[in-house]
Amino acid sequence: MKKYFYIYKTSLIEAITYIPSILFKFISFFVMMFILFNLWKYIYSDSIQVINNFSLNQMIWYILITEALWYGQSITLSKEIIKDVKTGNIATNLNKPYNYVMYIISKHFASGTIRLLMFLIVITIIGFLFVGGISTFKIIYLPLMIISILLGYVINTLIKVTLSLLSFWMEDPNPIFWVYNKLLLIFGIFLPIDMFPKVVQTILGYSPVYVTMYGPAKLIIDFSFTTFISVIGFQLIYLLILILLIRKIYKKGEVKLNVNGG
Repeated sequence: MKKYFYIYKTSLIEAITYIPSILFKFISFFVMMFILFNLWKYIYSDSIQVINNFSLNQMIWYILITEALWYGQSITLSKEIIKDVKTGNIATNLNKPYNYVMYIISKHFASGTIRLLMFLIVITIIGFLFVGGISTFKIIYLPLMIISILLGYVINTLIKVTLSLLSFWMEDPNPIFWVYNKLLLIFGIFLPIDMFPKVVQTILGYSPVYVTMYGPAKLIIDFSFTTFISVIGFQLIYLLILILLIRKIYKKGEVKLNVNGG
């Protein structure tokens, strides 16, 4: 694991130099959040205090947190894996003293760390400016919230790695990414799971939306041990399945490369 930590540390130092370029993204981010804030403020203005157990304060913070988790992901991880598979560059990593998947994850966790921390700081500032602090926030449970956020972040990354590795068999996996991203945006960011009919809520409760977006955000704005156990339980299951799935897909991909003379 030391070599992967070294890769992470080296990439982290490199990623710090790109902080100014990330700062420019906050302009469009602020504009979008300002629009969403006024939209929800209008919805709640008609003497409505709570919608499906979400107050205006909780709704705005939910959107801010999920947006931070969305924007905090590395934007080049999937592109690099797909490019390496298509160009055959991935074959050069087969004889190197490290696992390609672990290498690529360690490398992109570095840029992701910088992005996530910056967006978490920004949403905290925006949240206090728009609606003040989280009215139901319980700081005593912060360590548990952080665990859930990190697990959700890792799971989201592993899902993207899994989809990217399909490039071994698919010429262009981008349509699958489009569906996955829209799933997170519509059902995990713009609207909490609670806003949908019960049948849809049940389905989404087993989906990546629950473990990567909704669950961690819900724990921050309205923590309960029941929700925590549910979220962490599903996150650990997802984590195990994804690790096994990635290992299997990557091994089959290696065989395919060798058979085809890659």
